[in-house]
Amino acid sequence: QVQLVESGGGLVQAGGSLRLSCAASGGTFSSYTMGWFRQTPGKERAFVAGITWSGAGKYYAESVKSRFTISRDNAKNTVYLQMNELKPEDTAVYSCAASDIPGSNPYRYKYWGQGTQVTVSS
Repeated sequence: QVQLVESGGGLVQAGGSLRLSCAASGGTFSSYTMGWFRQTPGKERAFVAGITWSGAGKYYAESVKSRFTISRDNAKNTVYLQMNELKPEDTAVYSCAASDIPGSNPYRYKYWGQGTQVTVSS
């Protein structure tokens, strides 16, 4: 069983930056693909970014490519999401998740954090 706790959300103006963190405990963090997803009220959870267990493979949703960067530190059991050039449409609850296999399908992810709110004002 893996527990995930996100932090780093908040309110930022358009064009600004935020760095989200997701700390893992209770499992073998380094064996999991990690992903970031986001959700707004009334909409389904959407894939944002993913990173394979070693960090060698990274993949992004088209809407965030070139603005967001995912990374991980297996020694600290933590995955990060650096978000630059934020837009109002990036406003959402951001959650991290762990999966045994790479992918953008949220149903493949077996462990989830509670999420952290990101609000981008115009």
